[in-house]
Amino acid sequence: MLIINNISVETENKKILKNISLNINAGEFHVIMGRNGTGKSTLANIITGKDGYEITSGDISFNNESIINMTPEERALKGIFMSFQYPVSIPGVNTMHFLRTAINSIKKNNGEKELDPAEFIKLFKQKLQLVGLDEDFSKRSVNDGFSGGEKKRFEILQMLLLNPKFILLDETDSGLDIDALKIIADNINTIKSNNNAFLLITHYHRILKYLNPDFVHVLSDGKIIKSGDENLALELEEKGYSWL
Repeated sequence: MLIINNISVETENKKILKNISLNINAGEFHVIMGRNGTGKSTLANIITGKDGYEITSGDISFNNESIINMTPEERALKGIFMSFQYPVSIPGVNTMHFLRTAINSIKKNNGEKELDPAEFIKLFKQKLQLVGLDEDFSKRSVNDGFSGGEKKRFEILQMLLLNPKFILLDETDSGLDIDALKIIADNINTIKSNNNAFLLITHYHRILKYLNPDFVHVLSDGKIIKSGDENLALELEEKGYSWL
């Protein structure tokens, strides 16, 4: 589904990623771990097409099509979704209007029938319950005045509504109490299928025990230096990174 082929990335003349290759197939759940400053968020950002990075070599393909020159909007329409570590606030933009516009943009791009307001409100309220948010949430502006946990739940709400093909989760588990962590993990598991794939960036094993990842990769100095299964994440939690 997603193939990263020998990608090297610089920003402000500093090498961040160095010849990274990673294949993520449909139905797979991959995890990236590593110390701060090793390039984890840079990897996420170049997959989604964020500006400010110079790709000096390599390519990224999604469903057998290069996306390296596509805008973030074009990548999103093709089914690439990212849950941000620090979601931005958009005062004055209502959560329901924001999400209905996003969903209908994707449906229009795919030649599907768009949701009318009544259809969307029904769907929106169903998904609100799943992520543990009450209906008053529909009256609020996007991430404006949200707590850290509410922002993370809203990201997962977007994932449930948009039903993307490739889901990138950048430290979705950071700052969550155990109840919120379980809710988010349960909803991730709900959407997992053989038709989509996940890449989770995290520092901790605690969310992984609910998600059963297929592969865990360690990023260090811009390179993937070790790969394994969930046991690798446990080992990292016990020993840190110095033994690698």
